[in-house]
Amino acid sequence: MRFETPLVPARLISRYKRFLFDAELENGELITGSCPNTGSMQGLTTPGSRIWLSEHDSPTRKYRHMFEMIEADGTIVGVNTGMPNRIAAEAIAAGQVSDLADYTTVQREQKYGRNSRIDLLLTDPLRTTTYVEVKNVHFMRERSLAEFPDTVTARGAKHLEELGDMVDAGFRAIMLYVIQRNDCERFRICGDLDGFYATAYERARKRGVEAYAIKCLVSPGEITPAGLIPIDEPGIAALCTSIAISAEG
Repeated sequence: MRFETPLVPARLISRYKRFLFDAELENGELITGSCPNTGSMQGLTTPGSRIWLSEHDSPTRKYRHMFEMIEADGTIVGVNTGMPNRIAAEAIAAGQVSDLADYTTVQREQKYGRNSRIDLLLTDPLRTTTYVEVKNVHFMRERSLAEFPDTVTARGAKHLEELGDMVDAGFRAIMLYVIQRNDCERFRICGDLDGFYATAYERARKRGVEAYAIKCLVSPGEITPAGLIPIDEPGIAALCTSIAISAEG
């Protein structure tokens, strides 16, 4: 996925109120912009970091600049949570995710479950309808290991349950983790930060929900899906059990 116009380099001053940031442009101008990521963004808000911004001239927008990328841990990381669905669609079309490229129709943001919308709905008259939920990933604490979530996400656990319901109804369901960084070779569920999500993940997998993690090549010019990486599955149950015991004691 290429950006329509070149991104603007800057230095991060601070990110605050979840959806705002202050930065200094290369010409010394100080600006406030919008941050399209309301998550914790752990490890990705260090003041003074190099960042890249998109520019928007629409009169309906309050802020001209939008936070797109940051340099962290020696690599460039995408932070815009609006990107993963587009990246996922590109990866599927390129045949990078299982056999999903063979579906004839891909619809976005379709209603399903309990007042939810599925990110990608794949249909074909000769194949099982497939529901694809996409999650943005950029959290890394251990070298080469991407993790999700980086904070508690009750909504994410709900999505796993709804995907399991789709499997029970005879459909195919997939959780696709899109990692907006290219320095990760493995992925795992971060049970120590959200044991409830880890439990929901394990339950969904046992119900037949498929899971894939795909990393990306990220640069100020484009974000490109770069293929699947392994998911570390063993040990989730044991970790969740230890979390529950600790909570009780």
